[in-house]
Amino acid sequence: MNIDRVKTDILILGSGGAGLFAALHAHQNAPELSITVAVKGLLGKCGCTRMVQGGYNVALAPGDSVERHFMDTIEGSKWLCNQDLAWTLVSTAVERVRELENELGCFFDRNPDGSIHQKAFAGQTFDRTVHKGDLTGIEIINRLAEQVWSRGIGRLEEHRAIELIKTPDGKNIAGVLMIDMRTGKFVFVQARAVLLATGGGPTMYKFHTPSGDKSCDGLAMALRAGLALRDMEMVQFHPTGLLAGSHTRMTGTVLEEGLRGAGGYLLNGAKERFMHQYDSRGERATRDIVSRGIYSEMRAGHTSPNGGVYIQMNHLGPDKVRKQFKGMVERCADCGFDLAGGLVEVVPTAHYMMGGVTFEPDCRTELNGLFAAGEDTGGVHGANRLGGNGVANSTVFGGIAGDSMAKWVKAQAQYREPDRSAIDAAIKDAEQPFSRNGNGLEKIRESLYECMWKDVGIIRDRAGLMRASETLRELYSELMLTGVVDGDRAFNAQWHDWLNLKNLISVSQIITESAISRENSRGAHFREDFPDAGDLDMSAYTTIRRSNGEIQIRQEQVTFARVRPGETILCESETG
Repeated sequence: MNIDRVKTDILILGSGGAGLFAALHAHQNAPELSITVAVKGLLGKCGCTRMVQGGYNVALAPGDSVERHFMDTIEGSKWLCNQDLAWTLVSTAVERVRELENELGCFFDRNPDGSIHQKAFAGQTFDRTVHKGDLTGIEIINRLAEQVWSRGIGRLEEHRAIELIKTPDGKNIAGVLMIDMRTGKFVFVQARAVLLATGGGPTMYKFHTPSGDKSCDGLAMALRAGLALRDMEMVQFHPTGLLAGSHTRMTGTVLEEGLRGAGGYLLNGAKERFMHQYDSRGERATRDIVSRGIYSEMRAGHTSPNGGVYIQMNHLGPDKVRKQFKGMVERCADCGFDLAGGLVEVVPTAHYMMGGVTFEPDCRTELNGLFAAGEDTGGVHGANRLGGNGVANSTVFGGIAGDSMAKWVKAQAQYREPDRSAIDAAIKDAEQPFSRNGNGLEKIRESLYECMWKDVGIIRDRAGLMRASETLRELYSELMLTGVVDGDRAFNAQWHDWLNLKNLISVSQIITESAISRENSRGAHFREDFPDAGDLDMSAYTTIRRSNGEIQIRQEQVTFARVRPGETILCESETG
């Protein structure tokens, strides 16, 4: 089959914080190498990092410390994260935020004395979230994109990755098969090193925050390549997604955690505060606890008109709210809500995947030549990500990945030839909907939404999870019999919807099977039939992979590399 072919030393899949930081660091370390960023949309205009409202956690202020940030992260993870990865996150974040401002041109909000302003986020013992109003992600991505453009780093925009292609012996990565969405043609990009940084995107849930183009492509490709994933049962729901009704795609859009950090109230349908029934911290409890509190009120029928609850900010002063949260005030107004002076309906919304590809602190994976960073990876956050640790994760490990790939490529000189039968098989698989009749994608999508929201959502039990497992098998079979219009393949939205659903259903199956295997409750994973957390000293994380079509699940003991449950390494000295 005649397909286009591109060669590059380093191929980066994704243009969020992880992908762009990796490109810049790789270029800094080895400017002689060819570096290409491939992105499903347009560089600088898509991805989840751009959508970040809240901010970036980092220990900068007097009274705070890296150790304190580390302990907040460990306790937030419910003792399931990889402690070496968590330590890398919190310690390197200090260096990375300085790099963002001093080298890359970001400008964050300041205090009157000129120091960086840091606001409160839930689940933390110190106000350490650096931000640019409530539009932090736009500031970061705009500056990163400018730097990538100015260095002449290669771009493959509107190119969709569909398969990781190995060498014939299966031991190394040779490149990635892609679709040029502008023409519909297949492209094989041969690379000496590949970075998986496509982001997560739990858009298989009825209420979700990422844009519809996010469909867990990286995780699905990793599964098909036989890589191990960990913590896949840990899907984070942000407590306050905008609930504007079923008539608009704005439903599910995040109203950031800073609202509750600043003192916002959550009210049920009777307009009564309720969170102190569920946690002594009230609205400032961690995301998993607040989401369960809201969901419990919804199940009890204590709901707002659209079926959620309310968030109230006007007691803080409408003018202050308009100034501090300008972006969200405008967004709510677009949907008919007055965030500054009235009540806004909200619902927990699928936001972030703590689980992902297992990887090393230098971002290597088990497949030689494949690196991973950002939300495609697992182990950094364990059972629960603290708000503000997500963009820190992307930029910290994106930079490390760029450093590692440059060093690795310079030591590994050769390109590797691909397994051509794997390319042919992947193309055949991607083209199969053109040989099918029928058009039921929207029905499959809606069924997937309902299945995951009701049975693999905020509160779970074995009966619901087993029901979901069967439903997902049926949906996958139905999708394989569903066709798309074989017309012009350029920007064929129906074809890409089909590919999106294939990946979403595959990853949903992995989430469900992982949730079935964990018979305790930790962080984002709450089993109503197993509500206890279990013995923290015997904490184990879930690993899962597909091998010869079969799912293999293991429970592996957490290595308490730095601190054990009941201990602390909190440093009392001040940082400056």
